[in-house]
Amino acid sequence: MSDRSREMIKIAINSLENRKAQDLKVIDISEISVIADYFLIAGGNNRNQIQALSDHLEEELGRAGYSPRQIEGYNQANWVLLDYSDIIVHIFDKESRSFYDLERLWKDGKPVDLDELRTE
Repeated sequence: MSDRSREMIKIAINSLENRKAQDLKVIDISEISVIADYFLIAGGNNRNQIQALSDHLEEELGRAGYSPRQIEGYNQANWVLLDYSDIIVHIFDKESRSFYDLERLWKDGKPVDLDELRTE
């Protein structure tokens, strides 16, 4: 796990928590996939909040020098995916999060304790 990945995930968690994202989960997928080191999964209440979470996250990571490789789903905002290579952030509405159930699909990854990341 690179220091870069850990720095990015910490910034992302802080950004989303500051904007009242719901039910944040981090999955370490570094040992089971080459697409990223971490998945960060979060929830929003509605389209406006999901877009605001996405905007704030992009702004905060941008200040730290990180630009997204790709952003998907922003206009519909039922599932916004922000791909930063080392981390991939998924922001869902409740219905889509339940339907796609990424936590189950990526159950072979390691759940990360958010408190551990906060205290590093």
